Amino acid sequence: MGLEEEIEEIEDEIANTPYNKSTEAHIGRLKSKLAEKKEKLENQSSSGGGTGYSVEKHGDATVALVGFPSVGKSSLLNSLTNAESETGSYEFTTLDVNPGMLNHRGANIQLLDVPGLIEGAASGKGDGQQVLAVVRNADLIIFMLSVFEIDQYERLQEELYDINIRVDQEPPRVTVRPKIKDGIKITSSAEQELDEETISDVLRDQGYVNADLNLQETVTIDRLIDGLMENREYIPSITCVNKVDLIEPDYKEQVDEQLRERNLDPEEVTFISAEQEKGLDVLKDRIWENLGLIRVYMEKPGRGIDWEEPLVIEEGTTVGEAIEKLGGEMEERFRFARVTGSSATHDQQQVGKDHVLEDEDVLKLILRR
Repeated sequence: MGLEEEIEEIEDEIANTPYNKSTEAHIGRLKSKLAEKKEKLENQSSSGGGTGYSVEKHGDATVALVGFPSVGKSSLLNSLTNAESETGSYEFTTLDVNPGMLNHRGANIQLLDVPGLIEGAASGKGDGQQVLAVVRNADLIIFMLSVFEIDQYERLQEELYDINIRVDQEPPRVTVRPKIKDGIKITSSAEQELDEETISDVLRDQGYVNADLNLQETVTIDRLIDGLMENREYIPSITCVNKVDLIEPDYKEQVDEQLRERNLDPEEVTFISAEQEKGLDVLKDRIWENLGLIRVYMEKPGRGIDWEEPLVIEEGTTVGEAIEKLGGEMEERFRFARVTGSSATHDQQQVGKDHVLEDEDVLKLILRR
């Protein structure tokens, strides 16, 4: 029996086992074995060669457009960037991921038009695993839905979950430290609904015979397994609904209700028409906000402040980290910096490398000769 068949067999057993207190430990062991076998299959796939969909990352951040065929991803990419992506309904007939570059608020944001997902992509249908591997490297996911097919949202979530992408989640606050002897010891700073036997069984299934496990949150079986695995990617997302130009105003209420049923706030969903380029400014701003980027304007000796090309960095970046991104000999020659803006207590405040920068700060580096 191959790995695919073993995975399918375990998935069937989980689906057919009613979940209750008496079956909790059994389901936990099944899910743990499932995660282990999926990881083996993923490693086999990644080492098995093939063309794949490797796209080199460029710019300040990378955003993946995820959606089923014919939702309008290619049209949106063309409207937002300088890319020329073929449009039309397809199921993995396009062998390339189409990249484009969006320039917004001084940032260069790489957008990837991922070939339209189809159900079963995570299990390898239509080269789906290679396509989803591209999504794993993104800094932000845009779920793109047709206004007539809001129900696609769950299917997209499931496909990404099956390829170990955890959307809009923080990594579990779970730490495990292997040791030489004394078995498994569990400590927790939060009340747990799982019993220690179930937790210990999951650890053993993951190869931990002697280990200290610390739980800093109340974990489910799935969160516990995620915390033990190293192949999970935690990526934020936004959702946009396309083709709003094709509906009557009163139909919008039905769409809003469908979104709420999927725990999506209509106020936080961006409604667009890629063909007519409506709603794109709002979408650009939401991309920026969810990437967590900030702009820092450099004051250059003898040339003043460069307002045209800011240094684009992540929120929470320090002066020292900004210098690393700038490169060159600045780190070795650094004496101190002067900052004007939100992060400073006054204009031209003198700061060191550990000073945290904020959006639209002006930064002047004082270097040794």
